[in-house]
Amino acid sequence: MTNQASPSSSSAPVLLKATDLRVAYGGIQAVKGISFEVRQGELVSLIGANGAGKTTTLKAVTGTQPILSGTIESMGQSIARQGPWDLVRQGLVMVPEGRGTFTRMTITENLQMGAYIRNDKQGILDDIDKVFAIFPRLKERRNQLAGTMSGGEQQMLAMGRALMTQPKVLLLDEPSMGLSPIMVDKIFEVVADIHQRGVTVLLVEQNATRALQLADRGYVMDSGEVTMTGTGHDLLSDPRVRAAYLGE
Repeated sequence: MTNQASPSSSSAPVLLKATDLRVAYGGIQAVKGISFEVRQGELVSLIGANGAGKTTTLKAVTGTQPILSGTIESMGQSIARQGPWDLVRQGLVMVPEGRGTFTRMTITENLQMGAYIRNDKQGILDDIDKVFAIFPRLKERRNQLAGTMSGGEQQMLAMGRALMTQPKVLLLDEPSMGLSPIMVDKIFEVVADIHQRGVTVLLVEQNATRALQLADRGYVMDSGEVTMTGTGHDLLSDPRVRAAYLGE
């Protein structure tokens, strides 16, 4: 895991970029020509109502959903036809909606699985310690089976496992979904902490307020299209965003 300070977004290299991306399920177009980019060191939030196309966008980026047209680039190279395994090796890692932990493995074993592509034994041990520093609750229960943990604890584990890959871009799909208010607060604190440690983050989230509060920049999706973009602060203050997504 990196601990380097984030460069200014205006001068930082683009790590992830989609241009005129279109994705369909059968004959229904779920993503209709969207474009976005994530620069090194940024936390970019993609917000929108349920069904707006946010998760589909992440599935397209990570190679788990075929695209109709458009381009996807990671670190300047086209990745539109690559599989998920290749993308993880390149540093593009997603924490999926629903967590996807290995329920019959312990917390420590789940973290070790996150480092499956690595062979630096000491580095892996050091990164497990770093994950435990971010998630003290996981350290307390390091030998507990993942399937016996609460939803919030499994979300922490899924995020920690992703960090073990040493991601260049961490994609988070609805990390607060289904969690108690107290655990939602904890998850967003952790997302902020991960970002402050220098990890570039693309956050997909229905909780628009919390997502935009953390974001350097944001994109608003509606019915498969990007309808607004701007800094997190500007979007949070925009009356249209506040009316549509913040209940005002």
